[in-house]
Amino acid sequence: MSIVYDLHSHSSCSDGSLSPEALVELAHENGVDVLALTDHDCLAGIESAQLMANSLGMTLIPGVEISTSWRNRELHIVGLNIDTSDKDLIALLESQQQNRIQRAKKIGDKLAKKKIVGVWEEARRLAGSDIVTRAHFARVLVERGVCQKMQQAFDRYLGQGKAAYVSTEWAELEQVISHIHQAKGVAVLAHPHRYVTTGAWRRRMYTAFKSAGGDAIEVVCAGISPQTLHQLASDARTYQFHGSCGSDFHSPENTWIRLGRLAEFPIGVRKVWDLF
Repeated sequence: MSIVYDLHSHSSCSDGSLSPEALVELAHENGVDVLALTDHDCLAGIESAQLMANSLGMTLIPGVEISTSWRNRELHIVGLNIDTSDKDLIALLESQQQNRIQRAKKIGDKLAKKKIVGVWEEARRLAGSDIVTRAHFARVLVERGVCQKMQQAFDRYLGQGKAAYVSTEWAELEQVISHIHQAKGVAVLAHPHRYVTTGAWRRRMYTAFKSAGGDAIEVVCAGISPQTLHQLASDARTYQFHGSCGSDFHSPENTWIRLGRLAEFPIGVRKVWDLF
């Protein structure tokens, strides 16, 4: 029987809806053998997730998803199997979290200009001691009845180019990959199909990621078409990247993204877990 991997997931420590413990429990119920917790710019949930995974006989891969800036675009780099005690990585993530706080306040200001006031305060309350993310804003907008669903909140207000979108200067690509490697981790380009729409830009992105020391790209992602899976597998082979697989799970409310429910790993692509 093959091992089931899901190497991209989020808990309530960033923009997921489940606690780290509940996330691990759900993964176990869905038959996941190896789970990576990869919260945005945050390591807070790793310890409690690890304890739960140990109790269930699962393997928990410590991870993080770090936002980076590249050519005025935002790329997300997943660090897998990292040393969560690495001081330089912790310092980088603390800086990223401060960027997130400033971005969240600006989002609140932009929504206020649209006569939707007090959303920053409600998003902060919803997040508690965790990082305020755009997902928290989306939930507030749904709770208020401004939007019917969270995706609608992104489509109307929070997505790139929309009324409340705030562009942020994140850490540089090379810096992020260097810190992941210093923390003994593997650097994975998350969901590559989301960033660019042309072949020329895709080639530039992969070349930059390779030159910066990137190790792998996500090849098997939730909800992608067979054609996209084929393209990502071809990209991994062409640029000699290892391939990763992950649902990018955030909430059980999103019924089309489920922990561990992923397509079969493509033949001929080297598996990222061979690097652990």
